[in-house]
Amino acid sequence: MDTTAVFGAERPVVGMVHLPPLPGAPRYDADGGREAIRDAVRRDAERLDAGGVDALLVENFGDAPFYPDSVPRHVVADLTALVGTVREVTDRPVGVNVLRNDGPGAVAVAAATDASFVRVNVHVGARVADQGVLEGRAHETTRLRERVDTDVALLADLDVKHSAPLGADASDVPALTGEAADRGLADGVVVTGDGTGHTTDLGTVRAVTERRDGTGRDLPVFVGSGVTADTVGDALSVADGVIVGSALERGGEAGNAVSVDRVEELVAAADAVR
Repeated sequence: MDTTAVFGAERPVVGMVHLPPLPGAPRYDADGGREAIRDAVRRDAERLDAGGVDALLVENFGDAPFYPDSVPRHVVADLTALVGTVREVTDRPVGVNVLRNDGPGAVAVAAATDASFVRVNVHVGARVADQGVLEGRAHETTRLRERVDTDVALLADLDVKHSAPLGADASDVPALTGEAADRGLADGVVVTGDGTGHTTDLGTVRAVTERRDGTGRDLPVFVGSGVTADTVGDALSVADGVIVGSALERGGEAGNAVSVDRVEELVAAADAVR
C-alpha cells in the first residue's frame, strides 16, 4: 500500500472522529437530535483538520453496547450521512470503522462517500469480547469491496483491544500478520494495547514489522492506541503510521471534544521525527 496516496503522508497521523451516540443507541440524546450530532462531528473534523492530522477516521464510538457484527440499516444510513459531513469540511483522506465488527458495513459507507480506507477490528480469526465471540468476515468484506467497485484500503487489527484471542495460536501476534494479509487480503494492519487509550507494546509492533519485512510484504503497520505527544516519536520509529483518538480530545478522555492545541502538539512531535 502506498501510504502517501491513501493517507496523505508517508508516516501518517490519523485522527479519530468519535461519533456521539446515534439514533437507536441507548445513550442517544433525542433532545439534540441529528442536528446536534452533525454539529459535533463538524466541529471535531474541523479541529482535526486545523491541527494538521494527515487523515481522519470516523467511528461510531458512542453506540455502546455495540452490535457484534452487522449493524442495522439505520446505523449505516446515519454513518453515511456523517462521513459525508466530514468530507464536506476537509480535503484530507477519510476512513470508516463500524463498531464492533461490521467490515462490510464500513465498506458500504466508504464506497458511498468516496472515503479512502476502512478499519476492521476482527478481519480474520475469532476473538472473545464483551459482545461475545467476534468472527472474522474477510470473505464478505473483500467480496463486497469488489462488488461495489471501490478501491478503498482495508486496515485489519491483529490483536484488537477490548478482546482476547480464541485459540492458543492466536496469541502470537506477529504470526497473524500473514493471515490478515495473505488470506484476508488486508492492505495494512493495526496493533493496539488492551483498551481504549492504553499503551501499545512497541516490542510487539517491532516484531510485526520484522515479520512483515522478512516476507517482503508491502503492508503498513499502524499503532492503534495509546499514542500521545510524548510517545508518537517512539511509535513512528517502529511503525508506518499512528491512529490517535483520546490524546487529541479535551483532557485526554475518549469521547470529549477534539482540542486543536492537543492536535497541533502531537502533530508537531510527529513532524519532528518524519
